Amino acid sequence: MNNKQLIQHKAFSNRTGNNRTRSVTGKFSQSGFTLVEIAIVLVIIGLILGGVLQGQVMIENAKFKRFVKEIDSYRAAYHTFQDTYRGLPGDLASVAALDAAATAGNGNGQIVSGYCGTNNEEACLVWSHLRYAKLIAGDPTLTDAAARPSHPYGGPVSSIAYGNWGNGVQENKLMLQTVPGEIAQRFDNEYDDGDATSGNVGRIGGAGATYNPNGTVNVAVTM
Repeated sequence: MNNKQLIQHKAFSNRTGNNRTRSVTGKFSQSGFTLVEIAIVLVIIGLILGGVLQGQVMIENAKFKRFVKEIDSYRAAYHTFQDTYRGLPGDLASVAALDAAATAGNGNGQIVSGYCGTNNEEACLVWSHLRYAKLIAGDPTLTDAAARPSHPYGGPVSSIAYGNWGNGVQENKLMLQTVPGEIAQRFDNEYDDGDATSGNVGRIGGAGATYNPNGTVNVAVTM
């Protein structure tokens, strides 16, 4: 091999070697994650998911607490009204102490009509009387279904009315509609006897001692 051939051979070798180096370098630069990197990513994902789930639990617990607090507030308003005005909200016959514009009930000691639906029926006047007495928030001039407040799960707190719903006992009860079954069961478990047909918390309609966790139910709470 003469000098010219030797120089060409070295140049060719250098070019080939450099290409291989670049190829090898390129391969390393495009390699996947190491096991340590994958493990770190999985840990981070797990922490994020755990935080999201914990956050959802906290939100649901806060919502349930609001639900319980609202029920307690309506019961307290009912009893405060009774002590103050010597009558029942919705049933009170002498409403002069409330407001000249208030509509009177019949004063028979029972809040009639069941669910609030018709204008000026006592089950709707409940909310008007409690609002005129400034015991709950809202417009006291509303005396039909529009007067109903709503609970945190979106359904109406229909009325306070006299009947045997839930436990078979004739008494004045707070009537809540469209409550998630699992929430009704939790409320009954934690604040009553856990039975949908007895105690101070019960299901309106339906059958069986438990609440359907996959649907919504109407609930009666003894005042």
